[in-house]
Amino acid sequence: MIRNDLRNIAIIAHVDHGKTTLVDEMLKQGGSFRENQVVEERVMDSNDLERERGITILAKNTSTNYNGVKINIIDTPGHADFGGEVERVLKMVDGVLLLVDAAEGPMPQTRFVLQKALELGHKVIVIINKIDKPDARLDEIPDEVLELLLELNATDEQLDSPMIFCSGREGTASLSPYKEGKDLVPLFETILDYIDAPQGEEDGKLQLLVSSIDYNEYVGRIGIGRVERGVIKPNMEVTICDYHNERQPKKAKIANLYQIDTLSRTACQSATVGDIVTFSGIEDLTIGDTICAPDAPEPLPFVKISEPTVEMTFCVNTSPFAGKEGKFVTTRQIRDRLMKELLKDVSLRVKDTDSTDSFLVSGRGEMHLSILIENMRREGYEFAVSMPRVLMKEIDGIKCEPIEKLSIDVPEECVGSVMEKMGYRKAELLEMNPQGSRMQLEFLIPSRGLFGYRSEFMTDTKGEGILNSIFHEYQPYKGDIPTRFTGSLIAFESGQSITYGLFNAQERGTLFIGPGVDVYEGMVVGVSPKAEDLAVNVCKKKHVSNMRASGSDETLRLVPPKILSLEEAIEFLKEDELLEVTPENFRIRKLYLNKQDRMKAMKK
Repeated sequence: MIRNDLRNIAIIAHVDHGKTTLVDEMLKQGGSFRENQVVEERVMDSNDLERERGITILAKNTSTNYNGVKINIIDTPGHADFGGEVERVLKMVDGVLLLVDAAEGPMPQTRFVLQKALELGHKVIVIINKIDKPDARLDEIPDEVLELLLELNATDEQLDSPMIFCSGREGTASLSPYKEGKDLVPLFETILDYIDAPQGEEDGKLQLLVSSIDYNEYVGRIGIGRVERGVIKPNMEVTICDYHNERQPKKAKIANLYQIDTLSRTACQSATVGDIVTFSGIEDLTIGDTICAPDAPEPLPFVKISEPTVEMTFCVNTSPFAGKEGKFVTTRQIRDRLMKELLKDVSLRVKDTDSTDSFLVSGRGEMHLSILIENMRREGYEFAVSMPRVLMKEIDGIKCEPIEKLSIDVPEECVGSVMEKMGYRKAELLEMNPQGSRMQLEFLIPSRGLFGYRSEFMTDTKGEGILNSIFHEYQPYKGDIPTRFTGSLIAFESGQSITYGLFNAQERGTLFIGPGVDVYEGMVVGVSPKAEDLAVNVCKKKHVSNMRASGSDETLRLVPPKILSLEEAIEFLKEDELLEVTPENFRIRKLYLNKQDRMKAMKK
């Protein structure tokens, strides 16, 4: 059976190359919205964090119609830290749209997802987007895309992929870079002509691979997957199998069945080969399970998700301010929330430790873990996290560490400072390509070397640099890397910060707090340019006497404090520091708050 009325596609692109905006236009031109309907920009980025950061974190499904053909579209994350999302959703589609920025060209994270798609044998349609940018390189980008396909061992058919030139913002597409399009019809026509229609045995026994999991408080786990064979219906008896034989097959029953229609889920009475469906009613369903007919338990192959490379310790907040700002503060509440995250996120791992109030949480990168921290904070959780650590592996008796492929695009005058910092961090230069007044550099760098570098990089390049990294492979341990050359300014006593105390403290370094802020002994209130930590008394009041001297009461001028974002705070941490996360504040503190305790710990 060939489903000519259906196409399943995924969109692959690097962060900020405009795929979510293009999907918006495809939905509008496919008639998914009424003409007078008010539609938010980037309608697929439904999560608050996605809107704020302008990135896609979760793979999401939508659909539109063109000439009576339903086109299921999966918007995938462009950030390598969310690669766990990408690897599995590609199993649901028959082809991919490779979206490339007309100025930047293919970037490292485009390569990551495209490689997965090519390995699965998917057909590719190349879309050169943002062709209306003033710095668009329309003659060079097609060649760069072809080079990328060659590097990734694409087949002859994949190398002959059609190319479409688009402006996602304007909602236009054309087959020539120099001919302006009127609408997205050339793109829709190419999808229908080039991407294969789903096919399979409609009369066969049911087979459906669970590629994604959602969770709802009312119905529990919701499975999302594509029907590979047979027909699925509500209230149907099924068997759940696992390809890697880690669990025994078990019987279950499908409760509700839905298909994705535009941005909502619509209940349906049956779905057949090629349909992407969501269903509820199966309690301990996990990604990679196959839903089969009870008399034919045949699991479908499933790629094991890449292992995490970075871990952090999440623990109960033990600072003097514990419990004042958060709603959920106990070990049990934090543990339950982390376990709930495991239901949806296949790239995450959570382990109990010897201590009852801390957990080891590992993920694909700093960004992956910081998104989890931010989500928990917004939900009312209060906890503390440690400095990120890389996960070492022993390969053939040799200690190995994760290495990242780092792509840097900077103005030429900043190359010197970047190269100097890369030298400290044990990076190996692969290539240098001049691009006008800018330089593109590629390095192999230990994941550890990137901790704390991003904010430094933005300072070194005056905010003009672009930095992207992606996991490359495990290589033998490269030796010690000094990640931070500065010390911390530590509050000497508990109290409230006073202008007089801050004025004296600001001579020692850059402060993170202004006047009127509650502090406690052992809290980090700033950064010292020297390598050692310094205790400062930000609560110090001016000694009052009954004598007045001319000029002594002039207004004290404070330098504005540097307010750290979550990522900057995580990057700043040292081994003996924790980040206290509450719904209202981030506070960096020493592991041992008392100075005598810190001195004893250093002597050990």
